[in-house]
Amino acid sequence: MPSKQTLTDYDPVMPVRGARGGAGDERAEDIWPVRGAKAFDAGAEPSAADGKESESQTRTTATPAKVPKLKRGHALSYLGLFLFTAVLYFRPYELIPSLAGVTSMAFWLAVPTILVFVVSQFALEGNLTARTREVHLALLLLLAGLLSMPFAIAPGEAWDEFNHAFWKAVMMFIIIVNVVRTERRLKGMVFLGLAVGCMLSVGAINDYRAGRFVIHGQRVAGVVGGMFGNPNDLALHLVTMIPLAFGLFLHTRRLLVKPLYIACMLLMLGGVIATFSRGGFLGLIGAGTVLAWKMGRRNRALVIVLLVGLLVAFFVLAPGEYASRLSSITTAVDASSHSRRALLFRSILVALRHPLLGIGMGNFHIVGIGEAVSHNAYTQVAAEMGMAAMIIYIMFMVVPYRRLRLIERETYEARRTSRIYYLSVAMQASLVAYMISSFFGSVAYQYYVYYLVGYAVALRRIYEAQTGREVTPPPKQSRRFDESERRAGNSKEFPELDSPAAMRI
Repeated sequence: MPSKQTLTDYDPVMPVRGARGGAGDERAEDIWPVRGAKAFDAGAEPSAADGKESESQTRTTATPAKVPKLKRGHALSYLGLFLFTAVLYFRPYELIPSLAGVTSMAFWLAVPTILVFVVSQFALEGNLTARTREVHLALLLLLAGLLSMPFAIAPGEAWDEFNHAFWKAVMMFIIIVNVVRTERRLKGMVFLGLAVGCMLSVGAINDYRAGRFVIHGQRVAGVVGGMFGNPNDLALHLVTMIPLAFGLFLHTRRLLVKPLYIACMLLMLGGVIATFSRGGFLGLIGAGTVLAWKMGRRNRALVIVLLVGLLVAFFVLAPGEYASRLSSITTAVDASSHSRRALLFRSILVALRHPLLGIGMGNFHIVGIGEAVSHNAYTQVAAEMGMAAMIIYIMFMVVPYRRLRLIERETYEARRTSRIYYLSVAMQASLVAYMISSFFGSVAYQYYVYYLVGYAVALRRIYEAQTGREVTPPPKQSRRFDESERRAGNSKEFPELDSPAAMRI
């Protein structure tokens, strides 16, 4: 008869907290995460006292949830996803004149990819998608967009905005979560983002050197349109890709490949400067701070000095006009800063006046200033889909960030052998860069965040399948239960504390 599996059959997810003595003195509730059933020592028979355990204690001690390994499959779905993303990024019909008439190439790749995915997912898993919290939040955002249409100022424009990119971005996010189930596939998707980032950076730097300023005669644009036609959107993509390039630089063990990642980072850094994007600069600072703080946790002072030195070198090497443009972040010396602030206040006011369902997707320009959009992803969602939708949108970014932090903590001690540590930290920095930079752009319905969160969820599922443990926060315990546990532990180790003399003391 097979022996019962107990908590001690699994490796602890984190170092044991509160252990007193050797390995055999560990308490079951100190091994994290814990889930909802009682744990007992290997080989021990349950005693009569076990049945008298309180309900709160039963809920807070358990074995970690077992996660099955990801099944092999979705090869065609991944191929479709890869090709769709390549067309979305590179827009070959703009680069190759002979393809100029095939502007709907991305749509005709998206439809068969979705159909193949649905069939493959049912055959492989028996459902439409993995039921992660991020998937539920994305579907709620999709529902909020649909509900905003009947009450929109211009329902036709709301449908156009919904149909242009939003529903496809959500669908591609769901496909990424389910299809990207190996590190090789994940790195393949990231390589596409890095490749287009390098191409766009070369174009932006060359345009800046040649003086080809197409945005108000002052700023460069991307060499391809779509997601990258606006310099702020271009900078947003670059600042989210730079941390991933850094994570892959630390992740790889191939010495000949490491210089390529360094060159990629420097090239995209030059691209951010060439865009003259203030939001991109702030996102870059946020991502750099996260990377420096987490990677240099054993020598904080050295990290701070190094970070300040890099910032000084950044401004020394950057063009003189770049520093003057960044100064407008706080001083508002130009017309652009004044208009952005006015639009921010107007979008907040619209959101407060229409808190339930908003004024409809893509409708803010009707009530905005000079037909301008909100230039803020958070108020864009709040004003056009309602306050509840904005909370869902924020949770959609915060939830995967917190789970990545748990992976970072679990893999920190084994970071030399488990290279997932570096990818988890890099993705955290990318999410922070997006959270900051998207405060200055109406990009909530575009692909940027849905791909980033998709990569984060895919990495978590890969890690859970490798370890067999679910990455979940520890349960909250009441203060009263913690105190009773502490007293119970003391009474077991020091019975004299329960004596009348001890009580009088």
